[in-house]
Amino acid sequence: MITNFEQLKDKALSSGKMVLSVAAAADEAVIAAVEQARSMGIIDAYLVGDKDKICSIARAMGVDIGKYGVIDEAEAGDAARTAVKLVHDGRADFVMKGILGTADILKAVLDEEIGLRGQNLLSHVMVYDIPSYHKLLMVTDGGMVISPNLEEKAGIIKNAAAVGRALDIDPLKVAALCAVEIVNPKMKATADAAQLAEMSARGEFEGAVVEGPLAFDLAVSREAARHKGVAGQVAGDADCLLAPYIEVGNGIGKCLAYFGGAQCAGIVMGASRPILLVSRADPPEDKFNSILLGSVIASNK
Repeated sequence: MITNFEQLKDKALSSGKMVLSVAAAADEAVIAAVEQARSMGIIDAYLVGDKDKICSIARAMGVDIGKYGVIDEAEAGDAARTAVKLVHDGRADFVMKGILGTADILKAVLDEEIGLRGQNLLSHVMVYDIPSYHKLLMVTDGGMVISPNLEEKAGIIKNAAAVGRALDIDPLKVAALCAVEIVNPKMKATADAAQLAEMSARGEFEGAVVEGPLAFDLAVSREAARHKGVAGQVAGDADCLLAPYIEVGNGIGKCLAYFGGAQCAGIVMGASRPILLVSRADPPEDKFNSILLGSVIASNK
């Protein structure tokens, strides 16, 4: 079981070199992260975007741009399409969002001709390495599915379980988050959580066990769970927090990063190949962690 990003790096190093394509790569933090992974032998990479800007940034950083395939696409939408097509055509194993909007990369991913759309729901999974928690913690979905219904929540769990398998977590302990621990007909999230727990008990989530409704404290604190008399496999030991709505997942994630000192990795699951998706404001460390995660998942495809 991988419990921190240092262990994830070790697994990426032992998983074999993957090829990454980066959409709109003209960004110092992006190039720094990609160069760190390339210099360690984890990846080779295509840098797609404004070639003059990419080369200028690389020179200023002392990066040997000759080690990369650089493809000139000045417009964000064109860069996204080209980067995704490299994966679609088998020339790269996974794709990373650079300095462009999420909508641009997802439009290319969903393109019927050159995209990476699979049969599953696309959902976003963030993985956090938190100094105060005893292992990695996933939060999903704080980036894509706005207000998931029961079926979509089931799909989100299945995508998270796939990340769990790549991290050697078996089973993935999923807490269906709510504001309270009892089912309240006026709070739809609690009813969904109870149904998801029942589905889990019937074995409908391979590689995952789901419990809920659980409040945040009960999901991550053994002491809180003990004090409130809540038992189970997940309570106090969650691997994954299933957010009822996007605002909850997004808010928890930002708090972990900005107040909790967590490093993170972000990935979109459900497509035919991994899609690395973190904020343009995230530091190089988080982009590097995302490359590690994507490389390990891509090696399992």
